[in-house]
Amino acid sequence: MDIAALVETYGEKVILALGGLVIGVLFGFFAQRSKFCLRAATLEFWHRTFGEKIAVWLLAFSAAVVGVQVLILTNHMDISAARQISATGSMSGALIGGLFFGAGMILTRGCASRLLVLSANGNLRALLSGLIFAVTAQAALGGVLSPWRESISSWWTVDGGTARNLLALTGVGPWGGLIFGLIWMAAALFFAVRSGWGLWKWVGGLGVGLAVAAAWGFNYLIANNSFQVVPVQGLTFSGPSAEWLMRVMSTNAPEIGFSFGMLPGVFIGSFIGAWVGKDFKLEGFSDGYGMRRYIFGAIFMGFGSMLAGGCAVGAGITGGAIFATTAWLALVGMWAGAGLMDRVIDSPKSIAASAGAANEARIAP
Repeated sequence: MDIAALVETYGEKVILALGGLVIGVLFGFFAQRSKFCLRAATLEFWHRTFGEKIAVWLLAFSAAVVGVQVLILTNHMDISAARQISATGSMSGALIGGLFFGAGMILTRGCASRLLVLSANGNLRALLSGLIFAVTAQAALGGVLSPWRESISSWWTVDGGTARNLLALTGVGPWGGLIFGLIWMAAALFFAVRSGWGLWKWVGGLGVGLAVAAAWGFNYLIANNSFQVVPVQGLTFSGPSAEWLMRVMSTNAPEIGFSFGMLPGVFIGSFIGAWVGKDFKLEGFSDGYGMRRYIFGAIFMGFGSMLAGGCAVGAGITGGAIFATTAWLALVGMWAGAGLMDRVIDSPKSIAASAGAANEARIAP
């Protein structure tokens, strides 16, 4: 297939959108079948259970790291033009945004990508949360919340280039990144085996990570074969969610591109996964408290994702796979924010429920 000829015939925007659609479908399908979720993985980590959820996340993360480093080592990708590496970054935004995002995904019981996947499965709670997430992300990008985002981001910045590339800073290069990814893949396989065999746990986790690597490789391929300036970008959900909101609500919609096809692709792929697994089920809110919890969580995630430079997938895995300094700091913030919010909101309830059950057992005849 001559990519240059396709780009010349149909235009890079159309090709990017079609590629985004295909990669989005694959990501959505694998994420749905494997129940890929950063929130679930962080809860297993902080509760010290280390089971299936953390195995799936580590499989996805390590597969993305290995896939991207192989692309770099085989000269099929150059990350120097990626925004997470080349542009000035905010360390304060990454850390504080990560904390906000991590806290928010505990409240909504899912990160941004998980909300989209669950929405395609009939979960109305996730659908409402996803809409509020998109509105908040747009408000943080260029609306009422943007001054706060810009102020926090200015507290501690880092220049683009070597300072934002952990592999360059440490001097280990792509080979070091590949070895790092393989070590974490071995850890993922250990947890996967220990938690029991499950075909979709393995295939789905690896599929999610390889979809992230494919997004990087595809965008670089088109950028390298286009006569126009095409940004090299990866798979993320915060920016595309805000873009789709503007397409629905404004005539001055953003131009089509990779994200244009990716977001509906994930929805379609998740719907197919739910149909295959017979998981489609309409679910709503059971009480007012639950709705308030989801709304606040979605606001936290929307603001946090724009502050951190991406969501759990965009900053955490996509940015982490190219070893962007700010992405790794955002990922640390997400894990910490999730642990803190779980301890404040959910752990006291669990402790109280356990104590109540123990008391009932003691007084039972």
